[in-house]
Amino acid sequence: MEKQNRQMDVVDNSKQNTEAGKQELYLYSLRKMAEDNVERNKSPLTRLQNLRSFFYTGGEIIRENPKEQFALIAMDIAQFKAVNEFCGRDAGDALLAAIAEVFRELDAERPMTISSHARADVFAMLTAYQEEQELVDIVLRIKKVIDEFPIDCKVLPAFGIATAQGEQPAISYLKDCATMALNTIKGKFYASYAFFDEKMRKQQMMEKKIENNIVTALKNGEFALYIQPKVDMATGQIVGGEALVRWVDPNYGVISPGDFLPVLEKNGFVIDLDTYIWEQVFQMQSRLLSEGRKPVPVSVNVSRVHAFDECFCDTLCRLSEQYQVEPSYVPLELTESAFLWDEQGMYQRLETLQSKGFIASMDDFGTGFSTMNMLKNQSMDEVKVDQTFIRDLETNEKSRIMIRHTIRMLQELDTDIIVEGVETEEQRKFLLDCGCKAAQGYLFYRPMPWQDFVALL
Repeated sequence: MEKQNRQMDVVDNSKQNTEAGKQELYLYSLRKMAEDNVERNKSPLTRLQNLRSFFYTGGEIIRENPKEQFALIAMDIAQFKAVNEFCGRDAGDALLAAIAEVFRELDAERPMTISSHARADVFAMLTAYQEEQELVDIVLRIKKVIDEFPIDCKVLPAFGIATAQGEQPAISYLKDCATMALNTIKGKFYASYAFFDEKMRKQQMMEKKIENNIVTALKNGEFALYIQPKVDMATGQIVGGEALVRWVDPNYGVISPGDFLPVLEKNGFVIDLDTYIWEQVFQMQSRLLSEGRKPVPVSVNVSRVHAFDECFCDTLCRLSEQYQVEPSYVPLELTESAFLWDEQGMYQRLETLQSKGFIASMDDFGTGFSTMNMLKNQSMDEVKVDQTFIRDLETNEKSRIMIRHTIRMLQELDTDIIVEGVETEEQRKFLLDCGCKAAQGYLFYRPMPWQDFVALL
């Protein structure tokens, strides 16, 4: 019996060894295929690895050297397309080849280092390091090659540096962090590199949290409609309002629009949020009408992302019809940036909506470089003068001259005028003397929940 057991143990061990051998062979095959794939996926121009093979090779380097500290350096050139157009594609390709050469030199000189030509003018390097100054020296060495390259235009490279903190992170995460740091200084001649820091980390975490929670937040009604009244400065009577949004997260409390709106613009969810707020306003106006009360116009903001929203006009017209609310009760506030992405298309959409009865309001007048062109080229029913115009009018004679003549010009254009940010009695009196009646500001009311606004009416 004992002999039989020993024989069975031998068989089991043999099976285990066979299985282990098969597993080792399988892993070797996978590794070999990946290495062959890396070689095939090098950039034809620079012979550096593309991003996919860079992630694989770099990930292996990190995994095999757990006691080392690593950093990822990302590089991008501001307006490289203009370099190609101005100097010619051959000159641009020669510049990229020169940059790749210094990356290859660094790969050869530094242990545990791998570089990538991700696309166009985007490069990346993963390297082990001891002191941060090493990373700065790498950046300055690459920048020196670019600065000294004989090309007939100014080339502004930007470098983002992300160092691994604590446990070794995924290389793709390091790349995202380095790119985020890079974008903070891209195109700025006075800064060539930036380290990913705790402030950026918190911003990144906030953005990821917003992206993860937005769908649930919309579904659960976590976005609250607030309204800031617009008043007749002579009588104090409420003549309108502006719809604003607050995100009341059950776990984190109130999240500022300054935190979540830029994120939603980047991922396109701002269209869903805008539509949600528009519907809330139409519902509120419909409720007032059904109670026999005449509502005042409450304007809604239109994000610049709607320049690419084919349903923009249809959505607003549908809401007006669905809730039986005249379009004039829901004016549309657009900033200059809404026209920058698709100027002609936005003008056409705006004209369509105006023909349906919607009122077009130009928000933040005076803060952009082309607001005068917008007034000249597009019929605006209302202009909201930005608060920066009146912030120092008590002490600055030039501000008073500009405000006085701006109001006169808008009156001659037969455009309704609202001044934003009125906070003092002196500002109110001056604006009335200039012939401007309507305003928004803390002197009168702060933004409030829509229920409080309705109660004021």
